Amino acid sequence: MEARGACEGGDAAAYEVLVRAYGGVAFRAAYLILGDSAEAEDASQEAFVKAYRALARFEPGASFGPWILAITSNEARNRRKAAGRRVGLSLRAAEEGVGRGDGSLSPEAALVAQERRAELLEALEGLREEDRAVIGYRYFLDLSEAETAEVLGCARGTVKSRLSRALGRLREALRKEQDAG
Repeated sequence: MEARGACEGGDAAAYEVLVRAYGGVAFRAAYLILGDSAEAEDASQEAFVKAYRALARFEPGASFGPWILAITSNEARNRRKAAGRRVGLSLRAAEEGVGRGDGSLSPEAALVAQERRAELLEALEGLREEDRAVIGYRYFLDLSEAETAEVLGCARGTVKSRLSRALGRLREALRKEQDAG
């Protein structure tokens, strides 16, 4: 990446290009783990500082996105461990990260969509962190299987199997929620 080389040379504008290009997705990745906007903002900013310091170790020809997301995820996990708490997704965050639609829905359809989104998020909150991470990276952050594997530090086949099991657990949680309601 050309911006990476310029960053190594101390070009602040090149660094700003990288932050603009990947800042939003880094924030959402941190939010998936932390569940708090302020903490996610701090974690993503710290991840960019760490990435900047480690640019010399960045493999030439590699994709910057998965690399910064791996750093961001590690930073967010470290912050969560330090805080000693487990926080799930909130409805507000999901609306910000997943999107709110184009406004073309009728009020009734919008209400149904909002209720379904709330059910989905409640079911996601009940999953293990590993399951939330693989689902979040693939579907909320729209990463490919290869990018998800790179961020999680595992093989692509592992992502496929984890995703399959996680989606199965999510379906089961949604069924239980539907049966209870």
